[in-house]
Amino acid sequence: MSILGKKKSKVSDGVNMASTADIAFLLLIFFLVTTTFPKDKGLSIVLPEPGEEAQVSQKNILHLIIQPSGIVDVKRGESQQIVQMRPSEIEGLWRQEVSANPNMIAAVKTDPEAPYKFMIDVLDALKRANAERISLQILEN
Repeated sequence: MSILGKKKSKVSDGVNMASTADIAFLLLIFFLVTTTFPKDKGLSIVLPEPGEEAQVSQKNILHLIIQPSGIVDVKRGESQQIVQMRPSEIEGLWRQEVSANPNMIAAVKTDPEAPYKFMIDVLDALKRANAERISLQILEN
């Protein structure tokens, strides 16, 4: 028997990993290019034209003053009487006020020290109550 006549074939038990990194990068690029990210809708607010001022009667304004503790001081028009409420109670109050006066405007005034979350809670309550006329202000001391 000659040595040249027998060929031994080597069978590999492993998988060729040479192109694995290339495939991983191609998949990464594919998913980065094809992925769409939803845009944050935020609050839809219609702002008045610059320089435009409207005179509003105080009887048509419901002042919602957000304190740093999260309590909302509610004052109707020029009245000096203040009622304190939680943001979750604003929805019911707004529905009552609008049923009595359809021209009501919610004047949301936020204390500069109040966390942003409390203002959002009040705006969410007004949105659930279908409030369309809202004025946003910073409370001046």
